[in-house]
Amino acid sequence: MSAVAAEVADPRVVLSARGLGKDFAGFTAVNDVDLDVHHARIHALIGPNGAGKTTVFNLLTKFLQPTRGRIELLGTDITQTKPDKVARMGLVRSFQISAVFPHLTVLENVRVALQRPNGLSTQFWLPLSSLDRLNARAEALLADLGLTPYRDSRAADLSYGRKRVLEIATTLALDPEVLLLDEPMAGMGQEDVAMVAGIIREVATQRAVLMVEHNLSVVADICHHVTVLQRGEIIAAGDYATVSADPRVRTAYMGNEE
Repeated sequence: MSAVAAEVADPRVVLSARGLGKDFAGFTAVNDVDLDVHHARIHALIGPNGAGKTTVFNLLTKFLQPTRGRIELLGTDITQTKPDKVARMGLVRSFQISAVFPHLTVLENVRVALQRPNGLSTQFWLPLSSLDRLNARAEALLADLGLTPYRDSRAADLSYGRKRVLEIATTLALDPEVLLLDEPMAGMGQEDVAMVAGIIREVATQRAVLMVEHNLSVVADICHHVTVLQRGEIIAAGDYATVSADPRVRTAYMGNEE
């Protein structure tokens, strides 16, 4: 059993879905999905390829509109809310492909991300020096995520793992209540995986994290709750020890062993 499994869950649900479903031209991609994501906890969404994980992410962040069901963020119904407003309400996501500005430095990338919450994103007439007031917060984010040694490096020159950490830093600049991470460990070597897993664990002490992840060792190590999808439906949910012992989960990942 992982160390996180024994912890008592925070009772505050910050993101929930009930009866969530999505159809595409007669094909049901997601069906009757219920989720509760808690503050200061890491919740994993796992399943074999084609299980509907990314579709669920897109529904929760409103990149897709649900065919049916209800989504609540911090107690507010966001089922019909546009994705930009959902982000401003505190639900922020990363993507499988790193989305940083390669020719800007690490510090500059974080300062760009800080412009919106600080009211500078549309004030293009202001001098560049107006961004200097963001430096203290940017430096603090870099320090929190171990990026200070790379503050003046171009993002393009970072290792793949450090680029993913920088992406997490830019999402944290928006001060989210709920952070959604889409396969944060994809393509990483073991050393980077350990580093990023530790950062995610630390990030989750102050906010909820919902992550799609294929690395089950990471899921076992850092996740408090696991929801398993197959063909768009939940087949198991609970701590990692519970879901990994479920025969339906074993069949979904390894096929029929008969």
